[in-house]
Amino acid sequence: MSHLEGGQSGRTYEADALIGLDPVDQRPLLARYDLPRATKTLTRETITARFSGGLWRWRELLPVRHWESVIYLGEGATPLLRARRLGLDLGLSNLTVKRESLNPTGSFKARGMAVAVSRAVELGAVHLVAPSAGNAGGALAAYAAAAGIRATVVMPADAPAANQVEVLATAADLVLVDGLISDCGRLARLIADELGAFDLSTLKEPYRVEGKKTMGFELAEQLGWRLPDAIVYPTGGGTGIVGMWKAFDELEAIGLAGSARPRMYCVQAEGCAPIVRAYREGSRFATAWENASTAAGGLRVPSAVGDFLILEAVRKSGGSAVAVPDSEMFAMQGRLGSLGLGYASLETAAAAADLAALVESRLFRRGESIVLFDTGAGFKSQPLTDAPTPIPNDVDYWKAKVLPALMAARRRVAAPPPSTPGLAGRGPARGRAARTSR
Repeated sequence: MSHLEGGQSGRTYEADALIGLDPVDQRPLLARYDLPRATKTLTRETITARFSGGLWRWRELLPVRHWESVIYLGEGATPLLRARRLGLDLGLSNLTVKRESLNPTGSFKARGMAVAVSRAVELGAVHLVAPSAGNAGGALAAYAAAAGIRATVVMPADAPAANQVEVLATAADLVLVDGLISDCGRLARLIADELGAFDLSTLKEPYRVEGKKTMGFELAEQLGWRLPDAIVYPTGGGTGIVGMWKAFDELEAIGLAGSARPRMYCVQAEGCAPIVRAYREGSRFATAWENASTAAGGLRVPSAVGDFLILEAVRKSGGSAVAVPDSEMFAMQGRLGSLGLGYASLETAAAAADLAALVESRLFRRGESIVLFDTGAGFKSQPLTDAPTPIPNDVDYWKAKVLPALMAARRRVAAPPPSTPGLAGRGPARGRAARTSR
């Protein structure tokens, strides 16, 4: 890494001191690298030969100076899997899913926190703080614990219970706020100012995005050093979109990828869609969304400090920004499970629902290379509240009641209703369960 650069101002800054936003305009800072130097050791052959290390295989383009500063829990190197059944269901022959839910803390947030915590500790931080809708807080707590430093996580009071337990299990401080993540951000800033903690809020420091960009590096490698035709990605704070777009530029600069770029599709919830609104209005910046409301906590982000970077990537790529109603997320969550993608998060389901809408609008051709991002595991959501009623521990009851019910269910699976292909009638029920649990 050579220096930091203002994402909007273009000003340059020395990189070896803790710093948050650009002092000139309070917008994100981006890490810049000595790319000619990186080309000497980062080649297709050398990256292929690095069999272990996860995202740290790309160390020439990551900001941590010394290997002993790296905190590695197995993050990165997630599989890119062909989604055959979902592809058939949607009419796409070349659909793959990037399984970020397989990261150590169950979401793509592990990437950003691995790099940001490693770099912050290298620069002398001993107490970290961040607001979180859930998954980022769990990741911060895990990596801070691995580093042996203090972490404080500020979450909305209605954050999923699994996320709260995850923070407490790693001995981090957990503060629950009766408000949105934007309110949590104000408290995190106060904690940083008054208690000397370093603020790791989304894009309010330079290094979480560096971890997220490795998703773009991995896509290129996994697709034979070609980029896909399109990427569909659920977007809250936007570091994934910003990071991958940055990664593609860096790969081209060092000769590992060409100039072609995938169309970037940014997916938000109808109840909180500041980026979508700004995209439709042709605005460079997004105004804060009032009364944000969605069951997908990771999408309930009323404003993003990196809004202009997200919108720039979407527009330059020829992609789009689309909002999805919660009802479609719940229905798609069940649909994904029935088509073999497991228990996906609502954020992942939002991206998949948008993908289905894009196919119906004929914006994707059948044979195009499409990557859908699975950003987090559904098990970290609130538990279902309409679970089946326990049955008696009695063989006669099983034969009289359970087996006939299962036989009837098997017949429904064999002949699903035309209006809900592949769901076998389970999607709406799953949606009701998820809504009740929220």
